[in-house]
Amino acid sequence: MTHDRKPMQLRLPADLKAWIKAEAERNGRSQNSEVVQVLLAAMKRTEPAN
Repeated sequence: MTHDRKPMQLRLPADLKAWIKAEAERNGRSQNSEVVQVLLAAMKRTEPAN
């Protein structure tokens, strides 16, 4: 993963926003970091096994 980050506006349904907020608090991360971690985990699940 590179560290050149690009801003992205994201509109979330209220229930998903609340879940991200709760998960971020539970994991000691910012909401942005939580979204990044969730997306990275999803990306890894879709990559072919080596």
